[in-house]
Amino acid sequence: MDWHTLVVQLFGPSHGITADGDFLHGDATFEGQTVTVVGTTHHAPIGVAMALAQARVVLDTVTHHPGQTIVLLIDTQGQQLRIRDELLGINRAMAHLGCCIDLARRRGHRVIGLVYDQALSGGFITSGLMSDACYALPEAEIRVMRIPAMARVTKISEARLKELSKANPVFAPGVENYVAMGGVRTLWTGDLSACLSEALRSAPSTDERARDGALRGGRRLAASVAQQVLAA
Repeated sequence: MDWHTLVVQLFGPSHGITADGDFLHGDATFEGQTVTVVGTTHHAPIGVAMALAQARVVLDTVTHHPGQTIVLLIDTQGQQLRIRDELLGINRAMAHLGCCIDLARRRGHRVIGLVYDQALSGGFITSGLMSDACYALPEAEIRVMRIPAMARVTKISEARLKELSKANPVFAPGVENYVAMGGVRTLWTGDLSACLSEALRSAPSTDERARDGALRGGRRLAASVAQQVLAA
């Protein structure tokens, strides 16, 4: 789904969201309240400039609009793979974006993430996975690492990883697997405006992804290991 269609379905045709290149930002009215919308489109790579631009919107909201809901619209191919961005410290810029979202949550802002097209790698980790709850459209594509890249990093053969991915969501890309692991809370279908309304009512303010992953069988040990660490 393209971003124009998405925001009309979410907020109606009179929204105030604009695109500066691949950067989405603006305000919209939802159920009588103003919400901040920030995100990306066209499978945008997240470089230093894009990460800082998104962080600026989040910080401006925290500063000037205390408690205002922030909606993250996610469509990214991951971090920008350029020497320039590496030299400028892309790792710090992306970490800064994640910290700004965390700050907003700690200051009482509801932060809802929606993967509406593609979410890969660090571009997803420092946006949607930092929100109170992340949701996705059924046709979205989510993965942190392709199986060939995973094979190079883990030194496990591609054939073995493909076999493991059939039974273990941790090794498999795909939106359903991220639901099973708890990274995506639910899939949004039908009336997207109603889905956002329900998310604002029911999304947790604490991180429940490990618990959800255990209940759904996608991440069986993360929650129990975390509890053991806390109790140690």
